[in-house]
Amino acid sequence: MNLVITGTSTGIGRALAARLLAQGHAVWGLARSAQGAPGAGAFRATRCDVADWTQMERAAAEIAVVWPHADGLVTCAGTQGAVGPAVTLDPTAWSATVRTNLDGTYYAIRALHPLLRRAPRRGKIVCFSGGGASKARPNFSAYGVAKTGVVRLVETLAEEVRAEPLDINAVAPGAINTRMTEEVLRLGPAVVGEVEYQAARRPAARSEEALQKALGLVEWLLSPASDGISGRFLAASWDPWATLGEKRDVLMPSDVYTLRRVVPEDRGLRF
Repeated sequence: MNLVITGTSTGIGRALAARLLAQGHAVWGLARSAQGAPGAGAFRATRCDVADWTQMERAAAEIAVVWPHADGLVTCAGTQGAVGPAVTLDPTAWSATVRTNLDGTYYAIRALHPLLRRAPRRGKIVCFSGGGASKARPNFSAYGVAKTGVVRLVETLAEEVRAEPLDINAVAPGAINTRMTEEVLRLGPAVVGEVEYQAARRPAARSEEALQKALGLVEWLLSPASDGISGRFLAASWDPWATLGEKRDVLMPSDVYTLRRVVPEDRGLRF
């Protein structure tokens, strides 16, 4: 497959690129930093800030010169940005965090949609969310708001492209040690909160296990096994994603693995 991955200079994006290259896929990595190949194989790279539409549009045009189509897009690029109690943060830094994570995801999808539509089989889009999208995450309001926006974007686009041979889903990767984790440790509990600080000190073995589950989920979402599953928010460490293909006909008419409002009746309550 021809796969475009954003954020391939570090972290999950780089690990994913290496895994997919090892399986014989062609990978085009986008990142703000210069980068070498993360492993042997057909790897190309473009230096690009995906949160800048002009740069993202130019990168997509560069890819289109070489590839007649793209089979999949994975949006791993993101930044933790402004951290701390929301009412104390620099408003411009807060806004920039939201813009970088949310616009960066949308711009990549928007720019590469024409190439994905040319895929010989169902095109695949996988967007990284998590980080406060499913529940409140104190001191990480900007990041959480952006990641929640990514999930709603995924759900909305899944409805809009329903008639196209294209699946789009969001992923919660779980607790994985990355540069963001290092930043949490550096900022300390006074800024990030004691819960976040202690979570960032998780053993390396647990982080590696979570990483492998996240990479496995993305690989599954890029494969024909997930064909027809779209508009879902899947947690790599908790959801039975490997067998969801068998439940497709039950899953897709439902609101399972989506963001929805909870009313009292859902919890057996009467107000």
